[in-house]
Amino acid sequence: MENYKKVEPASPFAFPIAKAGLPFVGIAAFATAVFALLGIAVLALTGLVATFFIGYFFRDPDRVIPDRDGAVVSPADGKVIKVESVEKGRFCSGSCLKISIFMSIFNVHVNRIPSNGEIVRVAYFPGKFFSANLDKASSDNEHNALFLKTDKGREICFVQIAGLVARRIICNVQEGQSVVRGQRFGLICFGSRLDVYLPADTEVSVKVGDRVSAGTTVLGELPI
Repeated sequence: MENYKKVEPASPFAFPIAKAGLPFVGIAAFATAVFALLGIAVLALTGLVATFFIGYFFRDPDRVIPDRDGAVVSPADGKVIKVESVEKGRFCSGSCLKISIFMSIFNVHVNRIPSNGEIVRVAYFPGKFFSANLDKASSDNEHNALFLKTDKGREICFVQIAGLVARRIICNVQEGQSVVRGQRFGLICFGSRLDVYLPADTEVSVKVGDRVSAGTTVLGELPI
């Protein structure tokens, strides 16, 4: 039986919202209140719907994390759109496995750390805003790459990629910081993608078309 644990304190709220989303919710709620006071019913109703949707988009549910040595969990909620072997490139020093996860606007967009270890490098790249489900999004879109060395010395890279609508990547960890599997580290606003680069000998646990949850779904197992 799989063992799970909580790596961060539980939220005191029944419907927790990511801190980065609170200004958006506040602006929408304020506009709704103004329209309501002015008696503009159509705009007030539209504002109310927008407020609820923005709150829904920025939801940040608590998660329990698999407590298993070698497990690499998904950094994002969404759908697996690619599982493939790649050669040496910007995000891996040799042959590796690439798993791409597409997040629609209906997915939770809070990102989580895939494995225990240390962030050895954070590299931001400005770029374009193609639809995140396209292959060229990995290299051409605005993205933020995090390079992690696990407790066992293995190298993992996970890349936050902006999408067609997304215009803001948020990353709250820094180089040299120790992190734990399932820890929150950032989010991407309004639709996006996460690419994960794993060592070539990783035993992959997902396939194209699978739905995954950040911090909970195991993408693969690193040899112990």
